[in-house]
Amino acid sequence: MNELLRDHAPISTEAWKEIDAEATRTLKTLLAARRLVDFKGPLGWNCSSVSTGRTRTLSPSIQDGVVSRLRLSLALIEIRIPFEVDREELDAIGRGDTNPDLDSVRNAARAAAIAEDRAVFQGYPAGNIDGIFPAATTHGLTIPDDYDAYPDVVAEATHRLRSEGVSGPYGIALGPRCYTGLTRSTLRGYPIINHVRELVDGPIVWAPAVDGAVVMSLRGGDFELIVGQDFSVGYLDHTSTSVLLYLQQSFTFRVLSPEAAVPLTYASVEVKPAK
Repeated sequence: MNELLRDHAPISTEAWKEIDAEATRTLKTLLAARRLVDFKGPLGWNCSSVSTGRTRTLSPSIQDGVVSRLRLSLALIEIRIPFEVDREELDAIGRGDTNPDLDSVRNAARAAAIAEDRAVFQGYPAGNIDGIFPAATTHGLTIPDDYDAYPDVVAEATHRLRSEGVSGPYGIALGPRCYTGLTRSTLRGYPIINHVRELVDGPIVWAPAVDGAVVMSLRGGDFELIVGQDFSVGYLDHTSTSVLLYLQQSFTFRVLSPEAAVPLTYASVEVKPAK
C-alpha cells in the first residue's frame, strides 16, 4: 500500500515480517469485540463513510413539486499510534536473531486494540460512535460483590434477551476484574466461570477495554464493526539509530439493536461514554 510508504523505510523484508507478525500476535490476543460483533470490511483506505440507509428531507425544496432528501452516512474515524524501533534490533533480525526487542510494536498494537474495543463497548462521541454500554444501559444489571451470585445475574441477562425476542447464541465479554474474579472463585468446588459457560452457548471473551461485563446475542445483524483500512504498519521517518513507524486503522461502529445486549456494571461504577 503506497500510502504507508514502507518502501522508503530502511527495513529489510525479514524485519518487516517480524514487525507485522509481532503486531498481529498482540492484536489477536487483545481484540475482543471482533469475536462478538459483525465485521464488515476491510473496505480500503479510501473509504471515508458508509450509508446508514436513512435520509433527511431537505427544506426548502430544490423545485416546486420535488421532494429532496439527503442521504445520511456515518464517517469512519482514523487512529494512528507512532512508535520507534531501534535500528540495531532491525539489523539483528537480518542476521538471524529470533528474539529481537520489539516491545514498542507490542505497545502500539496494545494501544490500537484497546482503542477499537473501547469505541465498540464504551462509545466515542467525538467520532459519532455509540458504544454497546451506553446504547443498552436501560437493559443493564448490577454485578454482585459476591461472585457466587454471578451465574444468577448472567442467567437473568439471557432471560432478558429472550424476553425481548432476541435469540442466541449468546456470548459474554468480561472485563479484567470480572474475568480474574470468576476464574479464581469456585462454587461447590467448581470454577464459577464454568458455571457461567453453561449459561451462554457462545464464547466467553477476556476484554481489557470493558469495565464490568456484557452479555450479548451473536445471532448477527445487531452490532456492526465497519473497517476501512485494517491495522497496518507504515513508515514516518528515521535517524541513524532508530526508525519511526506507526500503526494505523480506519473504522466505525454501529449499534443496530440495543436490546440485543445486557451490560453488567458494578454498583459503584457509572457507565460514561469515552471522551
